[in-house]
Amino acid sequence: MAALRRIAPSTLRKLAASTPKRPACALPKTKDVLLPQNQNVPTRRFHSKPRKAAASGAGEASNPPMSFPCIDALENRSASLQASFASSGPEPSYTSGATQTWNCEEPLLLDWGGVLPEFIIAYETWGRMNDDKSNVILLHTGLSASSHARSTEVNPEPGWWEKFIGPGAALDTDKYFVVCTNVIGGCYGSTGPSSTDPADGQRYATRFPVLTMDDMVRAQFRLLDSLGVRKIYASVGSSMGGMQSLAAGVLFPDRVGRIVSISGCARSHPYSIAMRHTQRQVLMMDPNWKRGFYYGGLPPHAGMKLAREIATVTYRSGPEWEQRFGRRRADPAKPPALCPDFLIETYLDHAGEKFCLTYDPNSLLYVSKAMDLFDLGRAHQLATRARRAQREKQIEEAGAASASSSADLACSLTLPDQPYEEQPAPNGEAVSSDSITVEVSSRPPDDLVAGLAGLRDIPTLVMGVASDILFPAWQQREVAEALKLAGNRNVAYTELSEEMSMFGHDTFLLDLKNIGGNVRNFLG
Repeated sequence: MAALRRIAPSTLRKLAASTPKRPACALPKTKDVLLPQNQNVPTRRFHSKPRKAAASGAGEASNPPMSFPCIDALENRSASLQASFASSGPEPSYTSGATQTWNCEEPLLLDWGGVLPEFIIAYETWGRMNDDKSNVILLHTGLSASSHARSTEVNPEPGWWEKFIGPGAALDTDKYFVVCTNVIGGCYGSTGPSSTDPADGQRYATRFPVLTMDDMVRAQFRLLDSLGVRKIYASVGSSMGGMQSLAAGVLFPDRVGRIVSISGCARSHPYSIAMRHTQRQVLMMDPNWKRGFYYGGLPPHAGMKLAREIATVTYRSGPEWEQRFGRRRADPAKPPALCPDFLIETYLDHAGEKFCLTYDPNSLLYVSKAMDLFDLGRAHQLATRARRAQREKQIEEAGAASASSSADLACSLTLPDQPYEEQPAPNGEAVSSDSITVEVSSRPPDDLVAGLAGLRDIPTLVMGVASDILFPAWQQREVAEALKLAGNRNVAYTELSEEMSMFGHDTFLLDLKNIGGNVRNFLG
């Protein structure tokens, strides 16, 4: 290795004198960039000794300050939203076009004790229901999707599963009558946190009760009751919808003919819970969230944008991003910047910006928490039934007036005085990270097998994707194996390798050949 040569201070001064002024930021110019007032950014030269401060006492910084156009854009967005709210009203429209709606006036008791005195379900349909109403398919959505799975005459915009529904498609409308709802807790027409509480005429906000996947499915079957549908031909869903599809069979085994669960699970696992927790935290830390009571003011769009960016990281895969973006930067001729600079950063920034005003932040909190609480294990089902029975008894004894009372449902969660620490081992010895042994078994837990025993007579298609990091394929294998161990002899399992699909969790939205083809063949 060549010896390092010390550069004389005089040489450094000459070098500095010939160096052009460094730009403040590497990103292209943006409109309405906000700079500090009265900020002078002088050209600097390097010196071997610190220069003495000017007589006025104001010294010069070693380097010019950076500009942050991403922060400027955020501030400008807030200012423009505030101005538009002042003239046209405060709340964005969390809808996706015309839907059918059904108003249920009977109270809905929820798994954690809350009650909806009445509720609305927004839904859309495709195809024609036959005379005996035996060709109905209930299609369940992902977390942030509306009921608009396919275009309709009243709403011609393409739906989120546009190519999967229609004549000859995976959900063949020449054969089946397809019903898709916006879940309760959502914001696309169904009752959710942004809806009005009939008790006082005010928005629910975070007075909305905690929901579960089972609660959402019960509401959907109330809709089916209103349509006179006793038994559905199939329950079909992907992602959160794949969870609900299984839940429908567990709750109503006599009313479900077939089950299709794509990129879902039978119980939420720590990684997905952790990612959704992180999204909720960045949203709730937005000062505009105001503990959920932001209606009538500026919504927490910055927190929503960041939450969506985190979610997007889990929706797509590394191999796809490697091909699409690699390590390329938006403008490699410019110096690096702390704002979005790499192409993958600009992609995430755009995804967050596009989403932040199209979905109600409170709905994101409630629906994502419902996903975390999902567990079809036997013990969880028994605990839920006992809790519901106790709540029903309380309501019956106290009278209907207390059915919607939340006095005894206040959150009692408290944080410990000391930070959480690993618990000692059963023998009382301390546990260190070096001594932790994790037993990996391909066999599902007996509790889950027992919980899925009610599905033993329902033909089921389970699909997974190897490149999915949010709902890894082993979770779908767990579902299929648990069903088989529970006595179901008609379980079809399909897993798409990374060679077949590199789109990660979003494969169910994109892969018409493999996802759509398998669904069509299974439904018959």
